[in-house]
Amino acid sequence: MTEKADPAPRAGRKPITSRAEVEHAAFALFASRGFDRTTIDDIAKAAGIGRRTFFRYFPSKNDIAWGDFDGQLDRMRKRLAAYPPDLPLPDVLRDALVRFNRVDPAEAVWHRQRMELILTTPALQAHSTLRYADWRQVIAEFVAGRLGVPASALAPQTVAYTALGIALAAYEQWLRDPLADLADLMAAGVDQLTAALG
Repeated sequence: MTEKADPAPRAGRKPITSRAEVEHAAFALFASRGFDRTTIDDIAKAAGIGRRTFFRYFPSKNDIAWGDFDGQLDRMRKRLAAYPPDLPLPDVLRDALVRFNRVDPAEAVWHRQRMELILTTPALQAHSTLRYADWRQVIAEFVAGRLGVPASALAPQTVAYTALGIALAAYEQWLRDPLADLADLMAAGVDQLTAALG
């Protein structure tokens, strides 16, 4: 049995050709219908693409909220490896957190919707746990290399969990205050923890 070809985009509508455009169509539906009541078919239809094309961009509906997370992790891994070895660890983490979470101003509205979904949608919590573990692993591997211990050792894991906590706390503050600057919150979180630890 042959697969049906994706339907042609509706007349008068520019075909969607990027992951970001599919995300935006999905976020608009999530905002109006809710995450749980929006189906993959709804998203594909709103984006003017077929179901098969949707799966070329995202493995599941849950992955939409995370965007190109794997690509972001690869970039963070490379960035961490490029820091001078004598740069103190708090300074590295401060800069890495700010850079990883820097948002293009044109995407800020969408990013706010993304993080609201991730942090407040019960259906995404299990999926988020897996993504958080991937993020922490990148930090733990870097710290382990600095300390000469396995990534599974207590110190790298503690730093990784702490860095994630700072990021989540900063995002919660950012979502509560539309005027807050996300990069400033990330940097302040690291600074405040460093000062508290003396």
